[in-house]
Amino acid sequence: MHSIEVLPLRDDLPFGARIRGVTRDALADEAVRRRINEVFEARGMIVFEDIEQTAKMQVELSNVFGPLKDHPVKMVERLDQDTMPGVITIRTSPDSAICEIDGKPLITWQPWHFDHTYNNELNRAGVLRAETVAPEGGMTAFADGIQIYRDMDPAMRAKMEDMELLYTLDMHYERQFFGLPGTFREIQPKDDAILEVARTFPRAIHPAVWTRATGEKVAHMCAYGCRGIVGNETPEGNALLAGVYDAMEAAIVPYFHAWQPTDMLVWDNWRMLHQACGCDPKYERIMHRTTIKGDYGLGRWETEPGALEAV
Repeated sequence: MHSIEVLPLRDDLPFGARIRGVTRDALADEAVRRRINEVFEARGMIVFEDIEQTAKMQVELSNVFGPLKDHPVKMVERLDQDTMPGVITIRTSPDSAICEIDGKPLITWQPWHFDHTYNNELNRAGVLRAETVAPEGGMTAFADGIQIYRDMDPAMRAKMEDMELLYTLDMHYERQFFGLPGTFREIQPKDDAILEVARTFPRAIHPAVWTRATGEKVAHMCAYGCRGIVGNETPEGNALLAGVYDAMEAAIVPYFHAWQPTDMLVWDNWRMLHQACGCDPKYERIMHRTTIKGDYGLGRWETEPGALEAV
């Protein structure tokens, strides 16, 4: 068996790990692949340090966790669809959304969320690597839904137990009625082109809490793209939702990943929330990600039957 080194992500965190020594030869070893998956299931996210920084290596590492899933929105930039299908590019650009938090302008900031909320199928995981790192800022934050559920206010936790939430691809900040920082101000809005895409399919429904096969309950809701509680899209329902989310956010013990050009990172999209912390608009930041196919089986369309086609 090839030798890999597994270390805690941070000593005080109940989630996350760091792994060193992963090479292409190591990934050909079934025992290594099995060990990586064991760490992933137990810890929810892994930072792979000093790993080969190529799209091919990213794809090979991604395949350890399952088959790749192409991004469901066609307008998202692909790295090279012919030679590296499934690898998308996330970059700052002059037309990227810009906001201000605590008086500091930030480009490509995103609040706490899990990916593909707007889809009935919830992908298994994401794998991310950095091509161009901002000299300051540009971090990605992670939070563990198991830890959040365990540590949040019990009275508020009880309110979310059977709550189901409506999500849409329209993630414009002005339509987010909870979960934004108190000092948040929008400077440059998101591209309206995504609105046309969002109108082509129904809203998706996901539970606010779900239970893993291993028995842990996971607090798994976000404000990004959320349109309210199923069956209670009222001011009272929205206030309840905002209160539950505030209690959930207050319980978060976050990890902020400062990107190195030798890192790759995988996270469990069924368990973890993540946040794009943004960077100064004067800086360039380019990331590449893959999506791991899978589904926890609890999402559905508001108007079943239906399915999201690539658009």
